[in-house]
Amino acid sequence: MTENSVKKVNQNTSPTGDMGQVYLASGKAMAMRMWDETPADSPKPTSQREYETVGYVLEGRAELHLEGQMVTLEPGDSWVVPKDAPHTYRVLEGFKALEVTSPPARFHNRDAT
Repeated sequence: MTENSVKKVNQNTSPTGDMGQVYLASGKAMAMRMWDETPADSPKPTSQREYETVGYVLEGRAELHLEGQMVTLEPGDSWVVPKDAPHTYRVLEGFKALEVTSPPARFHNRDAT
């Protein structure tokens, strides 16, 4: 049986997570979320997640520290964080980005801090 209903999600009424993420559209195998953060003085704690993440920067700049490498993310940049890869990031200036996670980060306590 196929799903054929359209799902519309508005960011203004979407649930948010403990880390400030806004959960957007979600399917069975992937989900979208948005980050809208102001600069922070220090990197976020290192985390390791049970999902793969791809992201796209809309505004601002941040450093992504992943597997011994550091990249600066700027508007128009995209990135991948593999499943179970230790990583952290530091916001350099007001940062807004979209991410897609597979499987969905929000469910089964995958986004627990």
